[in-house]
Amino acid sequence: MPAVTVDDLTVLPRLKAPGLGDQPRPVWQVTTAPSGYEGEGFPVRRAFAGIDMALLDPFIMMDQMGEVDYAPGEPKGTPWHPHRGFETVTYIIDGVFDHQDSHGGGGSITNGDTQWMTAGAGILHIETPPEWLVQAGGLFHGIQLWVNLPRDDKLADPAYQDIGSGQVRLLTSYDAGALVRVIAGEVDGHRGPGSTHTPMALVHATVEPGARLDLPWNNEFNALVYVLAGQGTVGVDGQPIRMGQASVLGSGDYLTIAGAEKQQSNTPALEVIVVGGRPIREPLAWAGPFVMNTKDEVLAAYEDFQKGRFGHIPAH
Repeated sequence: MPAVTVDDLTVLPRLKAPGLGDQPRPVWQVTTAPSGYEGEGFPVRRAFAGIDMALLDPFIMMDQMGEVDYAPGEPKGTPWHPHRGFETVTYIIDGVFDHQDSHGGGGSITNGDTQWMTAGAGILHIETPPEWLVQAGGLFHGIQLWVNLPRDDKLADPAYQDIGSGQVRLLTSYDAGALVRVIAGEVDGHRGPGSTHTPMALVHATVEPGARLDLPWNNEFNALVYVLAGQGTVGVDGQPIRMGQASVLGSGDYLTIAGAEKQQSNTPALEVIVVGGRPIREPLAWAGPFVMNTKDEVLAAYEDFQKGRFGHIPAH
């Protein structure tokens, strides 16, 4: 699981330890993600399935894509598909994804890169492994997070942010036992490169066996922890959590994650995604690739898509 790694964590800026009066976030819920298939048949875990949408706000869903080691000829992607009314955040930990859209955008994202796509008023989009990867096979692992847009931004012009792995803000815990990658938002005064319509933060943390991460977290944001690999605990009371499980935390100033002393040989550390944002608290109408405020707006999105108003698939 390369993403971005650092040989010596002690050279990184350190997060502050909880201070007098700082309140820990309690664990409200732990859920286990069901597995399924997306696109042309690549395996996913529905990370936040079973969590009430009011607790997810401003997020819609998140998929863990893989981890899967493809044989030659096996790598798969998604066909052309539309989006409107939200943002997709695709973070690749292992492997390569090529993307292309109906507005002429495109490129590749690989180990530790993020593609932040604001669908806004409407876009057609495709994500596929490059042909050489299809032929050779290889490891593939990543996440895709859907971030809702507030009503006033739902019909914004489509836009991209390509966030290279070298742009991610790297931090460590106060005892240098965890690597914290800030992709978007601000953590303890350290800002990640991602620019967001909705105030939020997105972090990928690696917590070493036996180490503890007390992560300062904006008390206006909700907080969700999802385990990509390994096992450990969440919360100051040590609620067990393992690969494929998500935790919803209550309000407070910081959240606590600890890596188990013993990990499986193929997962040497606890790997987690931590995400949170300021709830939008607007009506939600979600159907397939369209996330709007009302049913009529969703129906209008389907009509616009069918009439070609999202643009056209580029000729190859």
